[in-house]
Amino acid sequence: MDKRLYKSSTDKKLDGVCGGIAEYFNVDSTIIRLAWVLFSALGGSGILAYIIAAIVMPRKPEEL
Repeated sequence: MDKRLYKSSTDKKLDGVCGGIAEYFNVDSTIIRLAWVLFSALGGSGILAYIIAAIVMPRKPEEL
């Protein structure tokens, strides 16, 4: 089975981007969210990156 990056449908606060990244790398989503906040605070481009990721990343297909 191929490993694909999807937005999380269960672990989400806004749109599931951080939850999806955490599922992909098999880490806790809190770590990804904290890293994203630091990235946004230090560089300022984290908000733009989140918006782009929310648009580009597909939702995880529902399994039947």
